[in-house]
Amino acid sequence: MHSTRPTESDLVKHLQLVRGLGASKRGVFLRAETMHGHFSYLETLGPSSLHDQSHGEAFLDFVSSRSGISGLWVLDEPESALSFAGCLTLINMLRALKTEGSQIVLATHSPILAALPEAELYEVGAWGLHRSAYDDLEVVQNWRLFLNAPERYLRHLE
Repeated sequence: MHSTRPTESDLVKHLQLVRGLGASKRGVFLRAETMHGHFSYLETLGPSSLHDQSHGEAFLDFVSSRSGISGLWVLDEPESALSFAGCLTLINMLRALKTEGSQIVLATHSPILAALPEAELYEVGAWGLHRSAYDDLEVVQNWRLFLNAPERYLRHLE
């Protein structure tokens, strides 16, 4: 019932979700760009402290408060709200959700979140979509190069 300015891509026209026999119809979807608006909407439903917390604390509280929802979880760039420690906390939450039977689809630019144990990793690029090993992900390779010699990158900013 709640809507904001439409910013969704045409990708939805090319995807079809198929629920397996007996699979839950429940789930959670959270997109980084619409999180603030969604939290405001939740305030209209009842008391909420999400806006009284930092971006990352609110995100983790949101996930934690819905951790009893077993089903399909779709998270789009959750790292935008999270610190290093917050990403590790989210990994722990996602592992618990998986253990309880949820399926998680996570779009991320974070090498930390991409390290989620037992995750099937896919990389999207000009070539399309392909399965990848963690060490072969472009984001992992780029972060390693940067962390090994940040001056190599920063000298180009002057």
